[in-house]
Amino acid sequence: MVALAVVALTWWLLFAPKHTDVELAVADDRIDETPQVVTAIRQVGQWEFLAVAQEELVDTTRRGLFSDDHLARIYYGTMRLGVDLHQCEPGWLTVVGDSLSVTLPGITLLDRDFIDETRTQSFYESGRWSAADREALFRRAHSRMMARGMAPHNMQTARQQAEAQFRQLFMQLGYARVGIVFATD
Repeated sequence: MVALAVVALTWWLLFAPKHTDVELAVADDRIDETPQVVTAIRQVGQWEFLAVAQEELVDTTRRGLFSDDHLARIYYGTMRLGVDLHQCEPGWLTVVGDSLSVTLPGITLLDRDFIDETRTQSFYESGRWSAADREALFRRAHSRMMARGMAPHNMQTARQQAEAQFRQLFMQLGYARVGIVFATD
């Protein structure tokens, strides 16, 4: 049995087809800057870099002769902070050799209608309230959420995320150095 294995191995080494040299080539996979790449990036439109989930309890009281009317509602919403690439100025990308300069529009609230009205809950209600009264409560909640959501620390976090993600994107496209500024600077 061992002799048979030795004969088979010897035959294979001597007579089996030999593989020719295998050639390995590495192609340059860098994507050249073309108008199509720039156009495709710009057409993405709005890029979200920070979502701020909030809830706001807002109440009001109307004084009456015999009793007071109360209305308290809880509003929920998610503010989405990012950049709107449709706001880019001409020449927002500048290439010099393997370096790229990017000028992004400022960080902004991507959708002003961020309160999810389907989740709004009436926390406490006594008396009769009109649609205008409820609208006034909604506007107060919206204003408070805007002030908290657009706080400097949230804007800074969104900005840092934008810089990091754009830098990574363009470096993956083959640029060695990527400088990013915001038009609002």
